[in-house]
Amino acid sequence: MSRRAFLAVAVALTLAGPVLAQQKESDSQRWAREWEERLHNDFGYLARYRDDNARLTPTPGHPRIVLMGDSITQNWADRAPGFFTTGRIGRGISGQTTSQMLLRFRQDVIDLHPAVVQIMAGTNDIAGNTGATTDAQVQGNIMSMVELARAHGIRVILASIPPADHFEWKPGVKPAARIAAMNAWSKRYAAQVGATYADYWSVLHVGDALNPAYGTDGVHPNPAGYAAMAPVADAAIEQALGRPQPRRMR
Repeated sequence: MSRRAFLAVAVALTLAGPVLAQQKESDSQRWAREWEERLHNDFGYLARYRDDNARLTPTPGHPRIVLMGDSITQNWADRAPGFFTTGRIGRGISGQTTSQMLLRFRQDVIDLHPAVVQIMAGTNDIAGNTGATTDAQVQGNIMSMVELARAHGIRVILASIPPADHFEWKPGVKPAARIAAMNAWSKRYAAQVGATYADYWSVLHVGDALNPAYGTDGVHPNPAGYAAMAPVADAAIEQALGRPQPRRMR
């Protein structure tokens, strides 16, 4: 090979390097990169649903129900869209902790003026997705969301954290005991404030783990899992709608 040809090949490989590296980026690597970028630029990821919220229109005769949560709620809309009948709105974002949900609660819940909000949160706090948090801190974030909802006349469903005995993205974390403690607290707190408690854990678990028939990664339900969750959700929504509307903050 001549010197000129060698240099041409070397330049071509140098220019192609970033392209090849980009092509080799896996879905998980891309997700991790985008997650890290958002932590610095849009911590609560308010951009995710901003345009969707602006496009919402009234649904006369159908009370608006917002489901606030993380990937378990986001995947619900993706994997079982038939559950989201007229008036039901999914506002889940994969990977989010309660601190992130609290930050976007006004935009993605209050400003939509729903009759009911379901809050399903805590999995990613236990995983430490945005840093280590105590149960008291997680509970404080949930309490703040509940108080904001009730102050704006929104009935609340507090959803249990679904079962998990490990997190694939956080090896070494043993979440089952913290999930049990958080669920026990959520049930008590819901009773104290007149919210509805939705027990998804009981229909999804085998021991402390997610039933393999309902999900293969130990955390996220599959369509069969969401089918098992649907009657619990329907009953909780009906119960919440039957409760008196909280007195709005003046």
